[in-house]
Amino acid sequence: MTDQNQDIETLIRNQIKENPVLLYMKGTPQFPQCGFSAKAIEVLTQIGRPFAFVNILENPEIRATLPKIANWPTFPQLWINGELMGGSDIILEMYQSGELKPLVEEHSPA
Repeated sequence: MTDQNQDIETLIRNQIKENPVLLYMKGTPQFPQCGFSAKAIEVLTQIGRPFAFVNILENPEIRATLPKIANWPTFPQLWINGELMGGSDIILEMYQSGELKPLVEEHSPA
């Protein structure tokens, strides 16, 4: 592994560690660049707690490296308390089942 790859991996691991609720997405919460990211933002906005995001379209190295770390090939990716929850389908399912809201609220105080 090159130093640059290691730096990107360290950056990603730090982002995940430092942000209790973190969404890796295409675009920004104001301007999601794909339907799946838009769906994830919609759910998180409904919950109404602060969350961090990383626009992978502006960070091609993160976009290339994160799937290897996460063992999850697609975006968006929602991480809560250092753990990958999944992509937009899983986020939506967890929200509809009532599982996601308390998790986000626990790790992202108002």
